[in-house]
Amino acid sequence: MLQTPLNEGPVFYELEDAQLSSLQFDKFTVVSHPRYPGHRVRIKKTDFCDPTVNVYTGYLDVDQGAKHMFFYFFESRRNPDKDDVMMWINGGPCSIDMDGSSSNGTVWNPYSWNEAANVFFLDQPVGVGFSYADYGETVETTEAAAKNVHAFITIFFETFKQFSGRVLHLSGESYGGRYLPVFASEIYDQNQIAKADGRPTLNLQSVLIGNGITDISTLYAGRYEIECGTAALDIPFQSISTCVRMKTALPRCQSAMLKGCIEQFDLINCRAAVNFCDNELSTGMWASGRNVYDISKMCIGDDLCYAENTAIKKYLDLPETRELLGVETPYNFSACSSTVGQNFNVHMDKWVAPTQYYVAGLLDRGIRVLIYAGTYDWQCNWVANKLWVDGLDWSGKKEYNEAQWDDWFVGDSKAGEIKQTPLLTFATIRGAGHMISADPLVFPCVILTSFFSCSRSAR
Repeated sequence: MLQTPLNEGPVFYELEDAQLSSLQFDKFTVVSHPRYPGHRVRIKKTDFCDPTVNVYTGYLDVDQGAKHMFFYFFESRRNPDKDDVMMWINGGPCSIDMDGSSSNGTVWNPYSWNEAANVFFLDQPVGVGFSYADYGETVETTEAAAKNVHAFITIFFETFKQFSGRVLHLSGESYGGRYLPVFASEIYDQNQIAKADGRPTLNLQSVLIGNGITDISTLYAGRYEIECGTAALDIPFQSISTCVRMKTALPRCQSAMLKGCIEQFDLINCRAAVNFCDNELSTGMWASGRNVYDISKMCIGDDLCYAENTAIKKYLDLPETRELLGVETPYNFSACSSTVGQNFNVHMDKWVAPTQYYVAGLLDRGIRVLIYAGTYDWQCNWVANKLWVDGLDWSGKKEYNEAQWDDWFVGDSKAGEIKQTPLLTFATIRGAGHMISADPLVFPCVILTSFFSCSRSAR
């Protein structure tokens, strides 16, 4: 059901009459669905950021309107009526990327992600970005968040019929390595129920994870190689004494993780293992002053190590920006939330269910997966991602492990290395850090050449 709030009262339309082009700039249109009585979507047009396409913002209201998740939707610059739809989920828990923003406004990016796709950005979970709760309600596990994401996409696609059957890709970075496999699995499983009931399904085709945290057990071995090996720099940057300490502690860390977190999850033992691993294998990096998201740089600004974040927050909190976006939260913009992160950690969300099992399940059911990582990231490094991808137990494991590594290029310049089979692709991005989305050229080419029809020069 589509409801447009007007001064004289609401006006209702049948679902098949709903068109994005009919939305207004100065007020929200409210979209609901009989199968999701606890959810509704409020959406409006906006002139935010990209003047070449239609842009929309709004809220997914959850639990009868107690929680509100903010989103942006940018139509494709190429062919919005036919191009795929991509939903971007940030890590953290943090809000969407605004790497092209400054305190003076947004900057035109000719290599934007919506060059060849219609793109959603969702501030989730509640408590990050412009998402908020009326009375302090929270979402504290990835599995709980997945149900809201599925409801949101379903309401949108079934209301605005131009997206019916359109190819859908889920993408994101960092903690997205945990979110996305679970979200995609929820969509796939709900599709099977919908098929049995004779209802429309979501045309989910792929999952794209950048510098993700998926298998936590490989993280520390990867961090050792980044600091003390040559996985990132030709000469290790960490002190010899710290590397000796890390090398000595690594076997105990891996053993404790295996016993307490993987083979048989135990909250107390797993938490003890994580604390030991962090103390012995992460403190040296934090003490070094280097940017944990790009080891070629020093940490500046806030905890995220980028001075731009302060400027971005300042811009998004301007009254005129909030009015343009239709922001209704009484709180300031929150790039990342330590409170939300603590809530997830209380439930040991990253450890309680091995997320790589979800990835294997998706691959075995024909959902394509792209794992990519910048070589300068320490936090969710490429070595750790390669380790779990190589060891992933799925029907195509033998084919993937026998595949050859190839160089991939942007123009005539080597941009990284890639290994791929029809369903699983792993790519490194040379000299990039954790925030690959900030790169104006390389990142879109990885995405577009691997999963969309990209006309730009990449091979």
